[in-house]
Amino acid sequence: MAVTTAPMASIGSYAARRERRKAIAYGVFFLVVAAAIFIFFVRNSTPEMMSTFKLNPTTKEKVIQLGDLVLPTYQTLLVLAGITGLLGLYQIIRGFKRVVLVLGIVALLFVFAFLVWAVRGKSINLLGILTFTVAAATPIAFGAMSGVMCERSGVVNIAIEGMMLTGAMVAVIFASVTGSLWLGLASAVIASGILGVFLAILAIHFRVDQIIAGTAINIFALGITSFISQRFLQPTPALNSGGVFAKVAIPGLSQIPILGPTFFNQTPIVYILFLTILAIHFMLFYTRWGLRTRAVGEHPRAADTLGVNVFKIRYINVIIGGMIAGVGGAYFTIGSVGRFDEAITAGKGFIGLAAMIFGRWTPFGAYGASLIFGFSDALQARLQVLGKTQVPIPSEWLLILPYLVTMIVLAGVVGKTVAPAADGKPYTKD
Repeated sequence: MAVTTAPMASIGSYAARRERRKAIAYGVFFLVVAAAIFIFFVRNSTPEMMSTFKLNPTTKEKVIQLGDLVLPTYQTLLVLAGITGLLGLYQIIRGFKRVVLVLGIVALLFVFAFLVWAVRGKSINLLGILTFTVAAATPIAFGAMSGVMCERSGVVNIAIEGMMLTGAMVAVIFASVTGSLWLGLASAVIASGILGVFLAILAIHFRVDQIIAGTAINIFALGITSFISQRFLQPTPALNSGGVFAKVAIPGLSQIPILGPTFFNQTPIVYILFLTILAIHFMLFYTRWGLRTRAVGEHPRAADTLGVNVFKIRYINVIIGGMIAGVGGAYFTIGSVGRFDEAITAGKGFIGLAAMIFGRWTPFGAYGASLIFGFSDALQARLQVLGKTQVPIPSEWLLILPYLVTMIVLAGVVGKTVAPAADGKPYTKD
């Protein structure tokens, strides 16, 4: 008995020491963030400086007006550095039960400290940043929802980028030809759905490696859209001027301070995203189809023995995922700028995959992660407006901020998530 107990005890003590080292590492990281706030922000501000955040829209919208948020720069930064430092000390001494949540809080404290420092002596429209965040997060979120639909059924969809790129081009062409934005949106859904069919055939029927199949579709989409753009759209501007959806304010809700202009005064595609998130969440967790989808993604063999058609579930989910990606692609053209440019998606499909993983393959989690990436995009756009004298950071670094956030999230957080067990594994019926 003693022979078997000793190794078990040593294994348990090793695991405990490893967890303790991990907890200390988190605490040290929090202290480093606190020190960074003090060194880079507090020391570069003075007690008489003030940071002003405007909370009202710049356009003439019927919104309950709020006063500006005016903060003493130096004192606010000291408080933020102190709170972050206390969190680090507590993490080292006692440890938080939900340290990942505290990590998110520390990240928010650092971002807010950066904003307070960047706006020192000036003002910035915080509501504008939040509104732009929701808009920038929309195509990322559609890509994430497409990934959720596919990977919950066990199929990795690397082709989201290509599906979105195709949807963007097809949407603007049909909108230009027909004069109807809604027909343009519908055509984008159909075109991307067809690419979803191709992916499903390659990955499910022929059991091609799903990463290779998705990469092939991405290469095809990039090539065909670039060819059509150069051969037809550039020489014929009439084919590349589909217009954009106008913003639609939801009565009552759009008048709520901050939340109203941010979420309830957007284009119809943004509202379609909200409905898509709710529908996918309800489908996955409250319907028989969702139960079967999750079963196929976790243990297709067991689902098959219970009479679930694994191939049918995967086919339908992948096709629907492609159609969802098409709506996200349409946002780049008829949802924002009204025209198509080569590689207009700029990697947002891949960022959507990162948001899906960060959100633990859940619709609401993926949307929350999309907002983080959207905020980084909005932040770099606003900081460039402030100028180099206010924010002495090269514009090139600001432009890569969304992609830098993607790498940080994937490197530091994704390792803690667990994908569906059968994700990426072809299924063969005995």
